[in-house]
Amino acid sequence: MAEFFNTPGGIALIILAQVLAVVAFVMISLLFLVYGDRKIWAAVQMRRGPNVVGVYGLLQSVADALKYVVKEVVIPAGADRTVFILAPMTSFVLAMIAWAVIPFNDGWVLSDINVAILYVFAVSSLEVYGVIMGGWASNSKYPFLGSLRSAAQMISYEVSIGLIIIGVILSTGSMNFGDIVRAQDTGWGFFGWYWLPHFPMVFLFFISALAETNRPPFDLPEAESELVAGYQVEYSATPFLLFMAGEYIAIFLMCALTSLLFFGGWLSPIPGLPDGVLWMVAKMAFFFFLFAMVKAITPRYRYDQLMRLGWKVFLPFSLVWVVFVAFAAKFDWFWGLFARWTVGG
Repeated sequence: MAEFFNTPGGIALIILAQVLAVVAFVMISLLFLVYGDRKIWAAVQMRRGPNVVGVYGLLQSVADALKYVVKEVVIPAGADRTVFILAPMTSFVLAMIAWAVIPFNDGWVLSDINVAILYVFAVSSLEVYGVIMGGWASNSKYPFLGSLRSAAQMISYEVSIGLIIIGVILSTGSMNFGDIVRAQDTGWGFFGWYWLPHFPMVFLFFISALAETNRPPFDLPEAESELVAGYQVEYSATPFLLFMAGEYIAIFLMCALTSLLFFGGWLSPIPGLPDGVLWMVAKMAFFFFLFAMVKAITPRYRYDQLMRLGWKVFLPFSLVWVVFVAFAAKFDWFWGLFARWTVGG
């Protein structure tokens, strides 16, 4: 049996099992993320939220998913049928394949490549195509306007996210997520992670992640009062479910990136306690809780405010920060907080 797993067929089977494990984790997490999002929003508004299907309403997301699956797929008469169907599939698939380079523990990663950050950027930059395709193929002005808004918004905030991550790369000397986490393993626990030296960028990254994933208060592409729910307004049944699933998977990915880049990934916050995958999952769940709380307590931005914040505040600030981190790493300022060259070379 052991010899079989060394053959091409056995290696392919192992890779398939690993892929299915990651997909299963993300999809099962998705059900509870939607449930948690609704429960947190309800609690802030002093409502009960989902509480009928299953114990404490835990199966409400399963019931909603089944409802979407069994509904009829309605395609508008003037729509481009091929692009109309491809758009939600594109959003969902691109959101899923980004998880190939996300490590959940030391060595627990599908593809441990040295350019993992570039891979995530390449995939996330393509996700906007699903939105644009959906808005254009609907052959309706409101979805098209929503898709254009989303394209401008995602491109704007991807620039600031990229510059923020460059600062982390300069500190680590590597674009591999495993190396970035190991560089934060200083023996100081919580205070050895990158959130401390890169403290201002944690907030910019979090806010940019909200805008990148079209979450409130930056949900302008889905502004109900102006665009009747934006680029996906003509979608129903399974295609709409794929759009929604892709959005939540992208949000969960941002929670994973925040954990890996600034909060030690699978590392324990308390020296002496064992590291492991549970810490990684707990951190991701915590950051999703913050995403949900922001949705519940903040009003929507105007579009001009959104673009001004991205181009006139976040972009200059993150660019100045990259220059500062480059000098701090080069000249070993602040007791080496910004230069951890032992990992990644």
